[in-house]
Amino acid sequence: MEGGTISRRWEDLDTDVLIKIIESFNKFELTPGIAHVCRAWRLACSDPLLWETVDLSHMKSNFIKTSLEPFVYVDNQSDRTLTRILRLSLSLSHGNILTLIFHYNLYLTDVQLTYTAERCPRLKRLVMPAWNRIKRTGICRAISTWKDLESMTMPSIGTPRYVMEEIFKNCKKFAELKIMGSFNVSCANSIVKFLPNLKVLSLRCSMVIKEALVIILDRLEHLEVLNISHCHIVEVPPLPARKRIILKEIDDSILQKASHLRQFFACLNDSCIMCQRSRADEGLMRWYRYEENAWKADEVQSLAL
Repeated sequence: MEGGTISRRWEDLDTDVLIKIIESFNKFELTPGIAHVCRAWRLACSDPLLWETVDLSHMKSNFIKTSLEPFVYVDNQSDRTLTRILRLSLSLSHGNILTLIFHYNLYLTDVQLTYTAERCPRLKRLVMPAWNRIKRTGICRAISTWKDLESMTMPSIGTPRYVMEEIFKNCKKFAELKIMGSFNVSCANSIVKFLPNLKVLSLRCSMVIKEALVIILDRLEHLEVLNISHCHIVEVPPLPARKRIILKEIDDSILQKASHLRQFFACLNDSCIMCQRSRADEGLMRWYRYEENAWKADEVQSLAL
């Protein structure tokens, strides 16, 4: 008692009150600062409710583009910072992370992804638009760990078959996919073959081959929601005429095929700023040129960040 009043120490606060206070901080402030104040604070920082979502979308790698694989060089200090954040966060979360969000310019290594996957066995949603430095074995190993995975945002990939096949083998609840970059016939065929029960697909602001779009609409029987808003849609005529045709509007054949969907989002409009940007970037969006969080948007509410 001091001056006639009863003083209480911060560590003596009720756990529920501590958790309410801690909820106002971001994960960087929890690790290591707040969590290391005392044992009571560390226990509060480990509460499962605090760790349902880990959002690292504001954390970028310090990198430069290169001409050789993996086409990016990441500064060592940047790697060390990410490793430290992952270790502390994953330690506090105790395997309770359900949603994990990475920035599109946060380049993980195989070791970082594997370490993360092993400590997030209950993951349901992954937002990971960049995996230049992750090898096929690393991606497959991570996906095989996430038996409860339901939703993924991913970059376009040269050989998508093995990713879709790994999801098919391990993620029986998988229902939502967003692809950022390009969408070709190979990708469409892989989805149809290995993700026949897919319900939601977003290709927002991507370069889309019309034939691939037709494959999805014709053969993905359980698809309910499709987003092709602001896409750079390209029609490739048969030989010998190989000049690509850029679609300026959604033609009637696509609209007819999409008529059975519960939701169909499409925007090809000269007055739309996102359509203008997509057309200028030819569907391979240079997100760094635009608003900080522009890449997070999606007309499909469950895929927006």
